[in-house]
Amino acid sequence: MESIRLGKNGQIAIPRAVMKQLNLRGEEMLLLDVTEDGAIRLRPATVLAIEMYSDARIREFESETAVGDAIRARVKRRLPSRAR
Repeated sequence: MESIRLGKNGQIAIPRAVMKQLNLRGEEMLLLDVTEDGAIRLRPATVLAIEMYSDARIREFESETAVGDAIRARVKRRLPSRAR
């Protein structure tokens, strides 16, 4: 177990040995949560790439999932009246 000191502004430093053991590098994003028993848990944050869609690509998605009037009317008839 390692001892660390809480700084004036609430900052902590993770000991180098612990960083090496967990394969952490400086400037890395971490998630912090507090367990029911008051323990502080730090975990590496997962960063996922996002894809930005053009307006044309969004229209393509919408056209692929569009529902025609006939199907919409059939579904509406089968729904209970309170769900319409």
